Formats: sequence, C-alpha cells, structure tokens
Amino acid sequence: MSEAIDGSRAAQQIAARLSLRGPQRESLDILAGLLEKLELTKDADLQHWLKTIRAQYPTVEKFEREFPTLCFALATGVGKTRLMGALIAWLFITGRSRHFFVLAPNLTIYEKLKNDFTLGHPKYVFAGIPELAQMPPVVITGEDYEDGRGVRLDFAVPATLTADLFGADSAPHINIFNISKINARDNKKGAAKSSLARVRRYQEYLGESYFDYLATLPDLVVLMDEAHRYYASAGAKAINDLKPVLGIELTATPKTVGANPRQFANIVYHYPLSRALQDGYVKIPAVATRKDFRAELYSAERLEEIKLEDGIHHHEFVKVELENYARSFEQPVVKPFMLVVAQDTTHASALKAKLESESFFNGHYKGRVIEVHSNQSGDESDEAMARLLAVEHDEKTEVVIHVNKLKEGWDVTNLYTIVPLRASASEILTEQTIGRGLRLPFGKRTGVEAVDRLCIIAHDRFQDIVDRANDPESIIRKTVYIGATEDADVPDKQPHLLNTGSVLDILCTGHQPEQDGKTVCDAITGPRPTQPVSPEESHLAELALRAMQQEAASLPSSKALNNAEVQQRLVAKVRRWAEEAAPSQASLPGIELAKTTSPEALVLQVVRHVTERLIELTIDVPQIAVLPTREVNYHFQEFALEGLEKINFQPVSQELLLLHLEDNQQARIQWEGSDVQETRPEDYIVRQLVDQDAIDYDEHADLLYGLAAQVITRLREHLGGDEEKLENVLIYWQRQLGEFVWAQMQRHVWVTPTDYVGKVTHGFDVLKPASFTLAAGEQPRDFRAPVADKRLIRQMVFKGFRKCCYPYQKFQSVESEWRFAQLLEDDPAVIKWMKPASGQFRIEYQNGHNYEPDFVVETTETCLLIEPKRADQITQDDVQAKARAALRWCGYANTHATEHGGKLWHYLLVPDTAIQLGRSVAGLQTEFEWRE
Repeated sequence: MSEAIDGSRAAQQIAARLSLRGPQRESLDILAGLLEKLELTKDADLQHWLKTIRAQYPTVEKFEREFPTLCFALATGVGKTRLMGALIAWLFITGRSRHFFVLAPNLTIYEKLKNDFTLGHPKYVFAGIPELAQMPPVVITGEDYEDGRGVRLDFAVPATLTADLFGADSAPHINIFNISKINARDNKKGAAKSSLARVRRYQEYLGESYFDYLATLPDLVVLMDEAHRYYASAGAKAINDLKPVLGIELTATPKTVGANPRQFANIVYHYPLSRALQDGYVKIPAVATRKDFRAELYSAERLEEIKLEDGIHHHEFVKVELENYARSFEQPVVKPFMLVVAQDTTHASALKAKLESESFFNGHYKGRVIEVHSNQSGDESDEAMARLLAVEHDEKTEVVIHVNKLKEGWDVTNLYTIVPLRASASEILTEQTIGRGLRLPFGKRTGVEAVDRLCIIAHDRFQDIVDRANDPESIIRKTVYIGATEDADVPDKQPHLLNTGSVLDILCTGHQPEQDGKTVCDAITGPRPTQPVSPEESHLAELALRAMQQEAASLPSSKALNNAEVQQRLVAKVRRWAEEAAPSQASLPGIELAKTTSPEALVLQVVRHVTERLIELTIDVPQIAVLPTREVNYHFQEFALEGLEKINFQPVSQELLLLHLEDNQQARIQWEGSDVQETRPEDYIVRQLVDQDAIDYDEHADLLYGLAAQVITRLREHLGGDEEKLENVLIYWQRQLGEFVWAQMQRHVWVTPTDYVGKVTHGFDVLKPASFTLAAGEQPRDFRAPVADKRLIRQMVFKGFRKCCYPYQKFQSVESEWRFAQLLEDDPAVIKWMKPASGQFRIEYQNGHNYEPDFVVETTETCLLIEPKRADQITQDDVQAKARAALRWCGYANTHATEHGGKLWHYLLVPDTAIQLGRSVAGLQTEFEWRE
C-alpha cells in the first residue's frame, strides 16, 4: 500500500459498492476530505486539527477527549453500522490504518457488531469491497483476545520485508469490545484477586498486557458506537488510555447522559430524525386511539387493557397487510411483533401473565410473549435475550415486554406496534422509545401506508402528543383511529387474507384459493374439469407455465406457443425439469439409482392442455418498457416578480460576514480574491440561479438578468441607494435572494415534450397469483348482489365472474368500478377482462411513477385499457398525465400488434356518470376513447 491512493476516488468507489445512502455518503466524504489535510499520528497537535476542521465545520468547537475525535450524528434507522464499515474500509484501503477498535456500550450491540463484522453473515458490512474480499479482516473480540490472534507481526519485522510475506497479517485487525470488558476484572474462581481489569493484565506471549499493546500501535483508530454512553469517568479514561490516532463517534443522540445533559462539542455532521423522515429512510410514526375516546371514563386497569387490546388489533391488521404486500410484490413475508413498554419489573410480569391468559383473546398469545428486563438472571435471562435478538426471524414471538426504554442496539425492522403504558407524552415521544421500530423491512418505503408506518397506541396521551406534533421538530405527523366504524383506519378485528391464482392456474394445476390458510373450493364459475388434477399432472402443469413464461421473452403472442418448434422446446424443458426434481427409487445393490419419471405421453398431454388454456384464458398484454430519454428541455416565460416589497434584508456586521464566508467556500474565495466585487450587482443573484440544472445560461441570460435587476432595484430602494450596503446584502443574502427568484421561475416554466423510447420485452405474460384482504366476518360475495353500504366496498371481495381472468376481484367504488365489471360481464362482445395485478404494467407517467390502468379488456375486435373515473376528476392534471402515458403505451403495443397480426389497443377514460347497465363497451369506446 505504498502507492498514493486518491482518497476522494476511494470514497466514491466505496460509496457505490456499499450502496451508501445520502447521509452515509456525506459522512464518508467529510472524513476523506479532512484526512487529506490532516495526518494521523500519535500525540497529534490538537489545536492544529481543531483550526483546520473548524475552517470547514464550525460546529466542531473542541475535542471531547485527549485525541482528535469527530462525531457523526445519524438518526436511528439510517445506518450507522454500515457507515462504520465504510469508514474502516476507506481508512484501510487508503493506507491510513490497519488497526481498529470498535466499542459497544452493551451486550446487545456487542453481539450485533460481532455478527455484522463476520464474513458470510447476511449483514456483513464489507460485502462488495474487493480489497476486503481478498484480504478479510481479522476480528478480535473480548472473548478471544487472549489467544494472541490480535497481535500483528509486521511491526516486529524488518522494514525491508513486505507485509505480504505474512499473509493474513497484512489484513486489517478489528477489535470489538463491550465497554464493560475494558474495565471488567473477571477474577476467576480460586485465582488471586486482581485490582486490574483483565485486559490490562500482563500476557506472557506479549511481554505486556493486550491493552498496552493496543495503546502502542501507531495507527489505532477507535470507533465508538452509541458514543453518548462513553462519557462516564471510567469509560472515558479507558478510551483515553488507548491513545488512538483518531476517534470516530457514532450516535443518534449527540448529548451526554445524566441529570444535566449537554450537546457534544465535536459534531462534524448531524442528520436528525426529522430529516430521515422527510427523506423516506425510516417508517412514519403515527399515534393511535379510538374515535371519541375519553380516557377519564376508565379506571387505570381498564385503560391498560383497552390499549393492549387495540395494540393487538393493530398488530393483527399489520400482519395481514404485510403478507398481502409480500405476496403481491414477490417479497419475503415479514412477521411483525408488538412492543409493550412497562413501568417496572413487577408491572412487566403482571402484563405477561395477562397477555398469556385465556381471557385475553382466548389464550392465543400463550407462549408468544417474552419479558426482558435487567432483573432477570441465569437461564431466564439468556433465553429472553436470545429470543429478543432473534425476534426478526422468530415465528413464535409476537409480543415483547420491556421495562422503560430498550437500550440502544436493538434495532429491528419488524416492530410495527408500540404500547407505552403509564408513560408521559414526553417519554413516549423520545427517539429512544420510537426509534426501536423505525427501520424499514424492505430497505425503503413501499407506498403502502400500513407497511410504512410505526403505530404508537396512546389513548390516554393522544391529545397531548397531537399538540406536540405541531412543533416543527416533532417526529409524529400522522394519527390513526382504531375501531369498528367504517371510517376507522385500523379495524378492531383481524381482516381475512384471500390468496388465489388466476383461473388458468386453478384449472391447470388444481391449486385452489386459500382464505386464512383454508382451501376455498367454489372459486370458479362456469364449466369445470370433469376429473380432478392429479398431483403428477399438477406438478407438470406448474413446470409448463414456468417454461411458457420463459418463452414469452422471444414470442410475439401466446398463440405462437402453438408453433411445433416451440412445443418441442416446452416439452423438452418440462421433461428435463421433472427429471431433475424427481426422487430416486431404491434399486438392487451395484445398480445405479433410477429416477421416477413421468410418461412421455403425459408430458405431451399436459403441455398441450396448458397451452390451449393459456391462449383461451389470458389476455396478451405485452411487456413494454416505455421510458423517457431524460433529454428534457426547460423554457421560462417572461414575467414580473411578485412580492418584492417583502425583501427587507439588512446589511450584516463585517465580523458576521467573515464568519459566513468561512462557511461558504465559493463566497470566501471571492472575498479573499483581488477583485472583491462582482462586475455587476446582478451577478450575485444570477450566479445562484445558473446552479439550477433546469436553467441554460446561454438561452436564458436575458431573463435572468432582467429578474435580477428587479431585485436590485428593490434593494436599492430599501437601502436608500447605499452601494456598500447593497454589496453587503448581496454577498451575505445571495442564496436566499436566488431562492426567491427561482421559486417564482418554476411557476412560469414549460417543458418540451420528452422523447420516449419503447421496447416490447415479452409478447405476453403468465398471470401471477393475487392476494386480497377482506374485513373480519366478510366472505367473498356475488358481484351482482346489491351493496348496501357503498362506503364499505373497499373492504369487500367479489366472485361469480365468468369472463374475468381471476376468480376474485376488489373494487374501489360502486358507481364506477363495481358497476363497470357488471357491464363487462353482460356485454356479449367482451371475451375476457381483468384488473391488472400490481407490477404488471410499467407505464411511467411522471417523475418515475408507474401507472396501472383499472381494467384490461379483450373484445372480439380489439384490446382496451379502461380507466373509469369520477366525472369531476377527468380533467385533473394527474389523470391527464396518466392518460397521455397510456396512449404512448398503446402506440408501442399497436406497432407490435400490427407486425404480428394482433388486436389493436385503445385507451378509454370513462366518467362514472356514463357507466350504466345496458351500455356496450363499443359504445363507450366511440364516446370516450382518449386522444391527444
């Protein structure tokens, strides 16, 4: 590692390989930028370090320890451990350090860090870094440091020898210790008592203690997870005694703990929870209660029971929503759990007994509750801790009871419900309480509210929390109502989950729909097979459908499956896959095991049958990638600025101006340069505007200077014509003035139509399974049966269709979607129809958003995308943007259909007032086909 390595480039590569989020990337860039100017050495000049850092980051007031330390304060859920891995990788790859000491504040984080730094673990922090794949780190822990694995040899060999001669010894060494291990004496039974911490005791193989060995290393970097836990005197002294060349502190709460907490003085980067919420990196916290709930009417005991019951209601509701999402988008199923925060250990034990009793939801949660607190010991504590750490994957645990706040480090992705009991609003709102459940299970928000939300059950503190939510810094932004009323967000009974394949899948494989895990046998309306599908036929049909999905990438339509060559390929694939999956039969000694195979005739028969059914029961919806070229041209109209009279900026003192310039590199350069003034006052504002990607200076220069001149005229009037004051205001307030102008320019912009490219990637698609939720007590109902309460239609599932590609469907409204389905079933020209499953269409209509039409219909003459809409919404910009995108899609589909003899596609935007029984689809097409 003798060659100089570009630190900035290394940071960019690491950020890309680890897919760092914005805050993580910014933190890495900050460290890389500073260490390009500062050298890591023992006994560093702290004043020089501080001066250099403060020139760019004035929030760093002083170092909190006897060596240089930088605090990166990142909100819970953003990814501090991944950032830790990125920082270590950068320090190692750039040759600045090979020795790292990672400090954990408690056992939970300690165990988690050991896993995260272990090669092969699912959350391994260095996955994707080739330098560390070739040379994996040596990890030393508080349990194994005494075996000598942490002692490097290359510091003891002549400088002429390269580290490569020592193999793994040139790899980074990462020590992971719990803070308690640093100070723990751990006197063994029968051994002489020692006042020294065990890690500080003399080791014969070293000739010194392991602690002293670490303290003498010339490149030791200490990384402190949850850094606010290391300001107590004992912990602080131990860290100082290690004499590292650099300390990196990571925490979500950059304040000391104790009676008089204070802000850290070495914060170089702060990314608070409010920004993480705004940027979508964490779940959205919401507070829940019942409608018209009056806590004062209930005893404390009954209030507690209500909160626990409603917590369970939300828990069971989310459980169904998560499974529905997973099935709809082919994601792993996430099992949620509920956290109950108890007041003390006695309270916790009583709660566990209550939750597991027969009187609480008929004993459903018996054996599904764990209780965790510091008073537990021995086997009980070990079992509870093991289940706590495994709760993300433990199917058994549904409720966790903890006393007060859980300590840091227990950050899981599947906590969706928190029930704080006997807690004040301020206690409930702490990041420590809410932060445990903010991590997203799928790595990003899904757009499904229940999947993206963390719910806090707080009936007795609801109003207080809502009032506090008005604070701009509040992390609570949503309210949720639980109950049996139609306007409740969460029902008080668990909804049903109905999973079904398409009609094609049911008829070919025999796999019947399931509701809550129980088979539903009356799904299909109309003719059914005369004989049930055998298990062997079912398996072959599954393989045939899989093979046909593969073939779809090279075929123009489903009818092409009838081609003799295609049929041969399908039969060959199905036969091969069936043989690979077939169990071996027992055979005589010395004779190779024989595989059970399906008869050739049966394979041919099943493939032929599935082909015919697919053509009959599927609408050939081509998969088309319709994507903008992104060559967007912006044009701005001439206009006069509004609200100029509100610009009342005042000059600032020279001292303040200089402080500002230290914080703004671009302005600082101009202030310090030989020519302090811009050529024209307008240049200060224009300079801010041309930084906008949408503004082409050459094309818009006249407009920019005209708008800037309006601002300058206002400022001269406001400042009495004093040119010195004018320049002062322009230097200090130029960013705000630029934003004032840019905000109004955006209201006078028009964009040239974006060029789109389209490519048919599949001529058709094998329909995926679908999932639906029903309200508790609901059963699928006949689609022709009257809907008594139209407001509840979204909680219903309908059946009885003869032309639909799926046996069940849900509708969003009565007057448009439900009525339209009846119209489709009655129209003799309609052959088949469906409501597309999630993800079936990729029609981009605006800023990367996808549009999925409500109905896809095939008639005897044509294919249609149809969007029933409330009449008063037809002209909305969003609706029109989707219509334009759908029309583009139809254009590409029609080019494909014309080339291959298929039916042409059309897009209909139909107002609900026109949807009446007796009307034909052809008549609606004549009247409501959408054209630009």
